[in-house]
Amino acid sequence: MGYMKRTVFAAAVVAALSGCGERAAVDPQQQTGAQPSLPAAKNFLVPPMQVPDGVGWQGDAHPTVASGLTIEKIASGLQHPRQLMTLPNGDVLVVESNGPGTEPVTTPKQLIAGMVKNRSGKGAKGGNRITLLRKTAGTGPWEQHVFLEHLHSPFGVQLIGQTLYVADTDKIMAFAYTAGATRISDPGVELADLPATINHHWTKSLLASPDGKKLYVGVGSNSNITENGLEVEYRRASILEVDVATGASRVFASGLRNPTGLQWEPQTGKLWAIVNERDEIGADLVPDYMTAVQQGGFYGWPYSYFGQHVDQRVQPQRPDLVSKAITPDFALSSHVAPLGLLFYTGTALPAMYRGGAFIGEHGSWDRSPLNGYEVSYVKFVDGHPTGQKVPVVTGFVSVDEKSLFGAPVGLAQSAEGALLIADDVGNAVWSVTAGD
Repeated sequence: MGYMKRTVFAAAVVAALSGCGERAAVDPQQQTGAQPSLPAAKNFLVPPMQVPDGVGWQGDAHPTVASGLTIEKIASGLQHPRQLMTLPNGDVLVVESNGPGTEPVTTPKQLIAGMVKNRSGKGAKGGNRITLLRKTAGTGPWEQHVFLEHLHSPFGVQLIGQTLYVADTDKIMAFAYTAGATRISDPGVELADLPATINHHWTKSLLASPDGKKLYVGVGSNSNITENGLEVEYRRASILEVDVATGASRVFASGLRNPTGLQWEPQTGKLWAIVNERDEIGADLVPDYMTAVQQGGFYGWPYSYFGQHVDQRVQPQRPDLVSKAITPDFALSSHVAPLGLLFYTGTALPAMYRGGAFIGEHGSWDRSPLNGYEVSYVKFVDGHPTGQKVPVVTGFVSVDEKSLFGAPVGLAQSAEGALLIADDVGNAVWSVTAGD
């Protein structure tokens, strides 16, 4: 089938599928926590799909925040902002990026799914750069400086001493950094290569160890359930540990389909990750999750999900690995697409938000009604999640689920203790503080 014919065919199917098909039967609240409801799996030739049309924020429109909070836009006009990091001097780095577009389209399902998701604005071209935001006197937008350019689908960023590490989709780059600088002209050097074949999941999250000797890298799978073959999954669906001194790396934990956020939990010092789980077995499967990550741990992908629930689609089966699969700590409900994780350590927000985790939920594409499209919060007690997650920043999608104004991605804590949110559909950065 030629490209034009495939495009017309896909467009017709998109129109037929969007906003219809199988609807979720499980309340998302029943799929959060340590013991989520897991209904029977289903299989589809083409899964039901629903996305709102990306329209952006009009005029002074902005997200809605929970009682006791206020929100302000501190940056706009960005090119698909995905991740944030606050520097020691209070400047904020904004990673502007999207996938490299190198994944081959080999099935009508891929073509249709791509077109459906791109309607939301989530597929917009990324800047392949990092912008620096600097707070100005008073309120209002911060200064914006083009800080680092000519990157290759960057995502993770970390500062160790005077070196800035950036995780491109295919490698970790190291750049000399000078405190207070508004631009890096250093061409950088490669520290370590990263799995890049096909790039079904292109994002590479990044986290430095507290002593600065190691970097931890979240590497997503190259498929939904190994349909591209096992050989292209080498060192993928895993968290890699990279030695900063030598660039040598090893698999720290595996079976994590797409670990897009890594953080140190402040009470226990444990490594935590948020993970995007598999698709195409129903609107109510599989719950995305966050979990403490054990060294050498295996978390199920592709052979099982949420512990030892076997995915019958994967062949050959591996009961030996399923028996070792670790059950995640906390389900976030199905298809919310978590892309940002922040353990809040400040005191500027109300007491109820201190010590727990904020999650940036990019939002579903194969679930009706929609799920995610918000920043939520989970309380932690003695280093463990407890209770239900609660919505904190909402209003990114219209009530009728037809229009998408923005989509939260990466999160950071400002020097003053504000919650910062990257919005890659609204091309903005938002600041949430205490207030009416």
